[in-house]
Amino acid sequence: MNILNLSNILEVYLVIAALLFGMGIYGLLHRRTLIGMLISSELILAAASLNFMTFSRFLAPDPTTGQIFTLFIMGIAAAEAAIALSIIIAVYRNYKSIDTEDVAGLQG
Repeated sequence: MNILNLSNILEVYLVIAALLFGMGIYGLLHRRTLIGMLISSELILAAASLNFMTFSRFLAPDPTTGQIFTLFIMGIAAAEAAIALSIIIAVYRNYKSIDTEDVAGLQG
C-alpha cells in the first residue's frame, strides 16, 4: 500500500482523531497544572474538528457543512483559550501557583 493512498481512506482519519481524543482525555485526567489541562482540552477540540472534516469529506453531500462546523470549533477554542489563560493568570497572582491541588480550596 502506497503512503499516498492512505489519504483517501476514511478509517485513517478516524484513527488519528481517536488518538488525539485519547491523548486529550489522558491529559485532562493526569495533568496537575491548569496549563496542561488547557492544552489537553485543545487536543479534544482538534479531534472533534478532524472528525467533522473527515465525515464532511467522505460522507456528506455538501462538504461545506463540515468546514463551517470546524470554523465554529476553532472560534470557540480561541475564545476558551483566552478566557482560560486570563483565569490562570488571576489564580497565579492570588496563589502563586497553577497547581490544581492548590486551587482546590476555592469557595465559590
